[in-house]
Amino acid sequence: MIPRLLPKQRALMLRDDEYRNDEGIIFCKACHTPRQATVAIEGEVYTSRVMCRCQKECYEREEAEEKARRQRQQIERNRSVGLPDPVLQAHTFENDLGYNPKAIEYARNYAEKFDAFCKEGLGLLLWGDVGTGKSFIAGCIANDLLNKNVRVLMTNFSRLLNRLTDLQMGDRNGYINSLNSFDLLIIDDLGIERNSEFAKEQAFSIIDSRYRSGKPLIVTTNLGLHEMDNASDLWRRRIFDRVRERCIPVKVSSQNIRKILAEKTIERGKELLTHGNG
Repeated sequence: MIPRLLPKQRALMLRDDEYRNDEGIIFCKACHTPRQATVAIEGEVYTSRVMCRCQKECYEREEAEEKARRQRQQIERNRSVGLPDPVLQAHTFENDLGYNPKAIEYARNYAEKFDAFCKEGLGLLLWGDVGTGKSFIAGCIANDLLNKNVRVLMTNFSRLLNRLTDLQMGDRNGYINSLNSFDLLIIDDLGIERNSEFAKEQAFSIIDSRYRSGKPLIVTTNLGLHEMDNASDLWRRRIFDRVRERCIPVKVSSQNIRKILAEKTIERGKELLTHGNG
């Protein structure tokens, strides 16, 4: 805001929290710094109000708070778009139960050094048996980056294919291209998509579009590396070739975490049935 300039001879009105020094300059009673300045323009001297030190500090504090508020709102908007399944919002490093320490370490390092990986267009291939925690680890990365205001989308092929099925040809290309607006795309459960020519063609289009964008991709799959490298189906071979070129493979533990947690839930249920709330 440009200060309002007044001829010097027109004295500025004193406010309750101000005083004039011996030279008639207005000062703040709290911080004892000037709230008045003079400036010469084409031989005329003008006076204007300026912020004292405590006013500047208050202004800067309010600006910082407003910026932080806007950033929080943006992060929440990104999270609602980037994690369409609300369950994924609980997939955080803080909620890790320690079943896959090495894979979690790699995931943390990936999130911490995302700028470098992004520049190289490198992602991760989280592979392992069913129920081993691949989706959880991918979700940890997604939530960590979303907290840093990075635009992330975590979804699966079933959701993507359902969306593409409802679109016309031209709209499908536009939708696939829109996925590249995200800094990181995470596709969960690669390899479980429907075994139709349409599904395989669309899966390839999504992967190929991301590959050509140069942006990073994270994929989780129950398939082993040998299965991916030796796929007999042409569409899958083309898909896996692109994934393997850009995604660093990370083996996720062979423990079936889902089964372990289910057993614990059953044991807890039996305990409650036997002993009640006690």
